[in-house]
Amino acid sequence: MRRNYTISPLGDRAVIIEWEQQISEDIHRRVMQAFRQLQELHKPYILDLIPAYASLTVVYDAVVLYRELHGNAGEKIRELISATLEETAITAAAPPRRLEIPVCYHPSLGPDLHAMAESKNVSPEHIIALHTAQTYTVYMLGFLPGFPYMGKVHEQLVTPRLKQPRLRVPAGSVGIAGAQTGIYPQESPGGWNIIGRTPLRLFDAGAETPCYCGPGDEVRFMPVSLEAFREMTHYI
Repeated sequence: MRRNYTISPLGDRAVIIEWEQQISEDIHRRVMQAFRQLQELHKPYILDLIPAYASLTVVYDAVVLYRELHGNAGEKIRELISATLEETAITAAAPPRRLEIPVCYHPSLGPDLHAMAESKNVSPEHIIALHTAQTYTVYMLGFLPGFPYMGKVHEQLVTPRLKQPRLRVPAGSVGIAGAQTGIYPQESPGGWNIIGRTPLRLFDAGAETPCYCGPGDEVRFMPVSLEAFREMTHYI
């Protein structure tokens, strides 16, 4: 892997590896490659690996690291990362999970759909067609547990956040902010433009895998009727 990244301290228990800061599938592939390489080390002092759009945070146990590597923890973890990422034997990329997420775009569930359509001089059906026409990459989870940041949306769908965020956005709401699309896993305040809702549960703290989506996943949105949405909500 070419050295096209930087490694910087993030407090006294973590470092952050950063690539060029932009929304890019190529850069995110490098992030996920680094994630896999460090994950496969199975080092007891690496406590967590947190991938994002163009960065990877490595959380470590400084005491265990010092005992194993005998030296300044921050320097040693950076040396380990550099040596690992510069190895010529690159881990083969696992095929991404492909998820189909049902979404109801009824106005009662997508309160910003018509306003977005009007602002772009297109029909709501055109917005829906563009939103469901492509496959999105999950770049990171954040803001709320299990909230998937996905992109990029079609250029015609790029829309700034609401000037006045809502105090209540229902769980499952599907929104657009800038060139990103995402799903609210829990009810919360929020400023994304809400165009629909999924009946799926995006986060379950009691599940073996709490988050429905994960970084690197590929997502397609499948439009469903209000009747189908209500039926799926009842049974899921």
